[in-house]
Amino acid sequence: MSTETEKADQIDRAIHKDIKKRRNGFRQFISDMLNMHDGMMSYEEIDEMMLENTVIHGPNMWILMLAALIASIGLNMNSTAVIIGAMLISPLMSGIMTMGYSLAVRDLRLLRRALFRFATQVMISLISSTVYFLITPLDTPTAEMIARTSPTIWDVLIALFGGIAGAIGNTREKKGNVIPGVAIATALMPPLCTAGYGIASGQPSFFLGAFYLFLINTMFISLSTMIVTMMLRVPVHRNLSEKKQKKINAAITAITIVVAVPSIYFGATTVISTVMDNNISSYLNNEFIFSGTTVVQSSADKSAKTVSVSLVGTPISDDVIAMLQQEMPKYGLEGYTLNVTQNNIIDIPADQDNTDKITIALQDNRINELEAQVSEQEQTISSLQDENAALKNTVDYSALAAKAAKIFPELSWISCGNITDSTGEFEVLFATAQQPVDEATVAHIKTWLSAETGSERCEAQIIVLPPETTEETGTTEETTSQATTQATAEQE
Repeated sequence: MSTETEKADQIDRAIHKDIKKRRNGFRQFISDMLNMHDGMMSYEEIDEMMLENTVIHGPNMWILMLAALIASIGLNMNSTAVIIGAMLISPLMSGIMTMGYSLAVRDLRLLRRALFRFATQVMISLISSTVYFLITPLDTPTAEMIARTSPTIWDVLIALFGGIAGAIGNTREKKGNVIPGVAIATALMPPLCTAGYGIASGQPSFFLGAFYLFLINTMFISLSTMIVTMMLRVPVHRNLSEKKQKKINAAITAITIVVAVPSIYFGATTVISTVMDNNISSYLNNEFIFSGTTVVQSSADKSAKTVSVSLVGTPISDDVIAMLQQEMPKYGLEGYTLNVTQNNIIDIPADQDNTDKITIALQDNRINELEAQVSEQEQTISSLQDENAALKNTVDYSALAAKAAKIFPELSWISCGNITDSTGEFEVLFATAQQPVDEATVAHIKTWLSAETGSERCEAQIIVLPPETTEETGTTEETTSQATTQATAEQE
């Protein structure tokens, strides 16, 4: 074997060794990152903690009752901060985790003790919240209450993931802030107090919806705790027969399915409703864009498949409404009917009170209508003024000539008219006279003509007729003496 070959083999072995080392290092990194045993309490300490969680202590029950009252007040006042405080005070979480732990270690005695303590806590919380809602003068359900009556699949996921985080954090030597965070996320006390409101107000829907949410949180926190306990390989307390273990597993599976299925249905309904709401919103935002027309109110009845829209402003035609109806399938609104109300106050649902908005829109529309009427009237007045000016500029020249004959008796054969030359139009008076007319009289005639016609430029042309002659010698002696006076200066 040559020296070059030996060097190549050495390099190749070094490369493979380095790759193997790096691969082992990466695997170790992933293993350390996913190691759930790091910082964990000993199995004995975990057992002692879970056993302690089954003991009914007087102080804990008092704290629980006070937490229920605080949560009830927060729900009654619609205060999120107060509700969060009650969730942090409530000691419900520990008993729920103990139930899941007891299932994982197959300790039915521990499970019975945990169930008894948990049932006692539930009764105390329900009684406390019910008493509060019986005596409080505020009996109207708030948004915080209503939010706890419609559980969905997302509540299941929150309880599952929160329970896993809580179980991991609860078994650490250093607890940190995991448990308080899980208590806030999973919200055990608020739905339980809302159920108390349902009892106090005699509303089964509130009780059933809220208690179902509480049941979901309880079930899946307990289930996730059981899963984490098994992953931590906590030793079982007793070995059950294979048949009995199968029965327990089957019971857990059945309960889980029964609890989860309704939430899946509610979640699917919520998703479909949200998608339809987005489709309707896109339809209204994209299609109802008209100049001078505003959408002031819209609502949708998904069961009846109708979309109702109230418009204020310039009315749209029936053809446009028909076109809007045809556009609905493009937005996933097949089978929906469009109802359009224009420039009228419509009946508004209690949860969609837009009275102020509609009133303002109607007032704005009325102002626009009045402004349009004023503008139209101004145009009419301007047109009438133009017509009046045109009528004023129309001169009755026959009447003007007759009037001139009365005012200026020295003139005869008077005629008036309008003439146009290279400089524009002007008024002119033609007449004859027996005697020459001086310049002052001509100026007077022009001034009078300007006042009568309204024209700034007026002229007067007067022809002086020759004197009459007699035939004495059989011959006609014709003496013509003609003088013409023409004024061309414009009146100032």
